[in-house]
Amino acid sequence: MGEYKVDSEKLNKLASYIEGLEQAEGELINILREAQEIFGYLPSDVQLFIARKLGIPAAKVYGVATFYSYFTMEPRGKHVISICLGTACFVKGADKIVEEFRKLLNIKDGITSEDGMYTIDSIRCVGACGLAPVVIVDGKVHGRVKPEDVAEIIKEIGNAGQEEQMLIKQNIQ
Repeated sequence: MGEYKVDSEKLNKLASYIEGLEQAEGELINILREAQEIFGYLPSDVQLFIARKLGIPAAKVYGVATFYSYFTMEPRGKHVISICLGTACFVKGADKIVEEFRKLLNIKDGITSEDGMYTIDSIRCVGACGLAPVVIVDGKVHGRVKPEDVAEIIKEIGNAGQEEQMLIKQNIQ
């Protein structure tokens, strides 16, 4: 497995997962989900590895991975902050919430912070229009968010290093 430019231990874990499936050929989406769970994203070498393991064209793996918005080809932060910009959320000020996250965390939308801790994503409707505007942090839904709530949401994230917390506090104050 030395021909791939990814962590061989993680690749072995993925190989074990695939080999444990009864009919791996029909499990591409589940395999991609597991790969993303292991690697944090789907680098091209991992996609190629999956294609070879399943005996299918790499283009098919890439096609499925890029079709579903759940999958990402770029590294994601430890904490993913998704802000809904669907119509209901946008009308109720979601754009101002995005700007507040950008300002306080000092990163742009769709980009992962240099330390790998945060990714901010603007997403389309999450189907929770009654809670607009909606922010999802690491899978936890925050409803009726106002720009002044953003600092508190960031504080809730936790598990951040002290240096990072100090930078955030400086931006929040």
